[in-house]
Amino acid sequence: MKLNLLSKDEIILIHEKSLEILNRIGVIIPHPKVRQLCKDHGAIVDDKIQLVKIPSDLIMELLSYTSKEFTIYGRDLNKKAEFGKGKRNYNTSGGQALWIENEGEERRYATLENVITATRFAENLDQITIPGAMADPHELPVKVRSINIAYEMIKNTLKPITFWFYDKASTKYLMDLIITLRGDEKSAIRYPLCYPLLEPVSPLTFPFNGMDLLFETSKLNTPVQIGPMAQMGITAPATIAGTIAQENAEILAGICLVQLIKKGTPICYGGICHAFDMRSMQIIFGGPEQIIFSLAMSEMGKYYGLPVYINTGLTDSKIPDAQAGLECGTTLAFGIASGADIFGHMGIAGADQAASLDMLILQSEIISYLERLQNPIKFENSDFAVDIIEKVGPKGSFISNRHTLQHFKRDLWIPTLLDRNNFENWKSKGSSSMRKYIKKRKEELLTKIVSPPITPDLTQDLETVLNTAKKQLLQ
Repeated sequence: MKLNLLSKDEIILIHEKSLEILNRIGVIIPHPKVRQLCKDHGAIVDDKIQLVKIPSDLIMELLSYTSKEFTIYGRDLNKKAEFGKGKRNYNTSGGQALWIENEGEERRYATLENVITATRFAENLDQITIPGAMADPHELPVKVRSINIAYEMIKNTLKPITFWFYDKASTKYLMDLIITLRGDEKSAIRYPLCYPLLEPVSPLTFPFNGMDLLFETSKLNTPVQIGPMAQMGITAPATIAGTIAQENAEILAGICLVQLIKKGTPICYGGICHAFDMRSMQIIFGGPEQIIFSLAMSEMGKYYGLPVYINTGLTDSKIPDAQAGLECGTTLAFGIASGADIFGHMGIAGADQAASLDMLILQSEIISYLERLQNPIKFENSDFAVDIIEKVGPKGSFISNRHTLQHFKRDLWIPTLLDRNNFENWKSKGSSSMRKYIKKRKEELLTKIVSPPITPDLTQDLETVLNTAKKQLLQ
């Protein structure tokens, strides 16, 4: 199913307004080397105020260099996430500062142990294509945090991973980890494990470290996600159209910077703008505007021929309740209909309020439900089953027929959490609620999950890279 929001003329108008923003207003780039690259290629640069205005023809030229398909691979190369190929991918959060152990409890700072648990958890959830760290461990020094996280994630999942990159110095060792994992640099280039997120700071500003680390990731031709989080009414205009145009301009500027650093770098277009609630003074994750933004930004990304990442399947609720079900389910359903390539970040309780395995379990059920809708209906003779209908005849029953046994599991979605008991059976089983089902499911998974096997030699080689990074970066 594919749903369109914008007309062709509206897409072109947004594109033109974005080009106008970059031509007339420009972006702040605090990185001297990147500004020089812009200047060398015809951009108008004011070094005094770090402002770069990018001509439209340069934007379109650099956009044409962008690699528009890519795949990232897990430790097991058969576990992969494909972008730009009509596939759908789901990732858990790259990392939250706070963690909720059990629903209703106080939040606390996240730890490395939470990263390990979350990674193993996502490894065992079929719906999650790319496990994220989910936790940003408070106890680890920030200079080596990303390296420590990547090390533990590699050990605890066979899937590709995502987490927050920090700076150029630590990214060098992240690239060393990937080369060690793959065996050599050529294989590391061929089979990327993860990608950084270049996140412009709206409005129209780029972070130094976010650009600086790309000089390291580019050595392995690592894909780059570009995702500003422009918020309508606070870091972007208080209109849908203005926010979309600004967000698109920031992404186009990011594409230019990435291509100037390494021509041909694969790009994922992160159309993750949000609305802002003027009453609570909080970003909105699950409102109807999120659907509008997701549809529009998906169409803009596809207009440029790029894989698209959007923030759907999320909620403003802090617990997996009816609000969470409504917001996660509705936004994700429209997100899937937009044709985007990846949806995330799952496992967040509220709008970046904390990480929660309870919320992740609810979202996994929603993903499974909605993925069922994507399965094509089969129209073979055996599916029409006219002979079976004749055999059963009027007033008959199909329940005991062999055809039913052979086909019902293919055409019928079986939930893990949703209750379908009749009233008496439901009551006799304790009158359970969804939140009780989630708690039980989480406890079951936590007792079963284990790390996938990894050889002692590989573990030792990865640990050597980690220890070298600690010695060099923390001295």
